[in-house]
Amino acid sequence: MSTSTLVCDRPRAAVWVRLGDYLELTKPKIAALELVTVAVAGCLAGWPSPAARPLAHALLGTALVAASASALNQWLERHRDACMERTCQRPLPAGRLSSLEVLLFGGLTGMLGIGYLALAVNLPTALLGALSWLLYVAVYTPMKARSPINTVVGAVAGAVPILMGWTAVGGRLNLAAATLFLIVYLWQFPHFMAIAWIYRQQYAQAGMQMLSVVDPSGRRAGVQAVCSALALVPVSLVPAVVSFAGPTYFAWALVLGLGQAVCAVLFWRRPSETSARVLLRASLVYLPTLLLMMLLGPFV
Repeated sequence: MSTSTLVCDRPRAAVWVRLGDYLELTKPKIAALELVTVAVAGCLAGWPSPAARPLAHALLGTALVAASASALNQWLERHRDACMERTCQRPLPAGRLSSLEVLLFGGLTGMLGIGYLALAVNLPTALLGALSWLLYVAVYTPMKARSPINTVVGAVAGAVPILMGWTAVGGRLNLAAATLFLIVYLWQFPHFMAIAWIYRQQYAQAGMQMLSVVDPSGRRAGVQAVCSALALVPVSLVPAVVSFAGPTYFAWALVLGLGQAVCAVLFWRRPSETSARVLLRASLVYLPTLLLMMLLGPFV
């Protein structure tokens, strides 16, 4: 390979690295899960013939709003992120992107996302997007350093996107929509409590007031995980009653809910990294499988 070829390849490689840093700002795994909930809700609300065009617009607008919220979350937490091993290599604390770059990226994607939802989808979906953004950036993020109830607020922000998918196709905010919201809302507590326990020492170093930090015994985190997992069981069965899921879904929801509840009880009885990781894996299986069975409900 010639020297000139190597010189040409370096700027190209640098561009891809920079794009990768901007992608990391968006927390793509979290964004992907949010988009899945939007898509599922849109399909269920519009069943049997969901409106594909507004749902596609809703997915794009939600992706922009989620990217903005994640980027500004990292901008606000850049100093705390630098204190934790799991986050110190993020683009801001590692110095690969400047504060101004991240601030501009977060502000631009947020305005574009909410504006796009208002123009291409509808006003209710745009307002829900703005609410989710506001709760995540302006309330949940600063509260993490002040109060252990931050998870309660963060879970609301994380559950609102499923309502965005519902309203995007013209669905009314009824019992079915409220049930979907509650499923995603309650699911986040076992999931977050497991993560909070695994990384409790790093959270403590960064000054974050998670339940696993303010109560090192793990009892309060365990109780919250168990209560939410148990509440999820009856709530998750409601879709089989309100007609958009059938008996197969009912059976799956019951098995998945009880299985996650057992993992939460094991974590509560003996908090450890092992029991927390088991609960975390159970939560990662629970929600995607439940949503899939909900979609397949009319066919199985």
